[in-house]
Amino acid sequence: MSNKKAILDYNATPVIDQVGVLDRIDRISSRSLKKDAKMHGLKLALSMIDLTTLEGADTTKKVVQLCNKAMHLHDAMPGLPTVAAVCVYPNFVETAKKALKGTKINVASVATAFPAGQSSREVKLLDTKLAVDGGADEVDMVISRGRFHEGDYNFVFDEIAAIKEACGKARLKVILETGELGTFDKVRRASDIAIYAGADFIKTSTGKISPAATLPVTSVMLEAIKDYFYKTGIQVGMKPAGGISNAKLALQYLLLVKETLGDAWLTNEWFRFGASSLANDVLMQIVKQTTGIYQSKDYFSKD
Repeated sequence: MSNKKAILDYNATPVIDQVGVLDRIDRISSRSLKKDAKMHGLKLALSMIDLTTLEGADTTKKVVQLCNKAMHLHDAMPGLPTVAAVCVYPNFVETAKKALKGTKINVASVATAFPAGQSSREVKLLDTKLAVDGGADEVDMVISRGRFHEGDYNFVFDEIAAIKEACGKARLKVILETGELGTFDKVRRASDIAIYAGADFIKTSTGKISPAATLPVTSVMLEAIKDYFYKTGIQVGMKPAGGISNAKLALQYLLLVKETLGDAWLTNEWFRFGASSLANDVLMQIVKQTTGIYQSKDYFSKD
């Protein structure tokens, strides 16, 4: 493997076998993990969660409360990992960094006129700079879907590359908003554009539209990551986001990752869940696996 970035040929994007993808997901969805394997998967899922608050009504106190939850979720039982990150708007990055000081939990920030992405590149770069200057460890950007649908792939590519440069040391997650792309073929093309432009992660959704993350779409994106790795030796991460609210579904995503990319991606360095309610269900399942008894949802904070 060359370990060098390859040049993207738009005409070489694979055509996706939709029937094959759906058949594969049917088989993944019919499987389940038992006992030790299930407990390992649940702990792994917990460590991969980006706890998120991205609402117009967000306040400083709400962000601090979410950070406190992130720091203490693992207190439910000895040996549990912390979540991977807390994701907020750029203006709350400094608040989150201060609240999480002394922990290993990252601060992620959305940027680039999230969630619609309808603004100028200058504004998107300023948005990114605000996040990075505040201390963001990770930046979640949205692609310009309108320009993508117009076939202006070079514009989309160049914009991602510019944001990546503006991120500096912060890792860049590129949100495709797959629910607006329409077909698996378009998801694959958008994935390739993001990867070749320098994305550290590709991400399904903003969580603001439906459908958000799905197993079939994630499968298509994982195949793009695999093909790029075989060509270059460079790992790219994956983040399904939106609609993943229960542990059973999270475990199916982990099975899909393992069978597509292998154990090297089964770490929060290369795989994340964009979710908040998922954390509570994972904790409930862990307690059930350990004690045989479900705890009430009232034992866990909602925010």
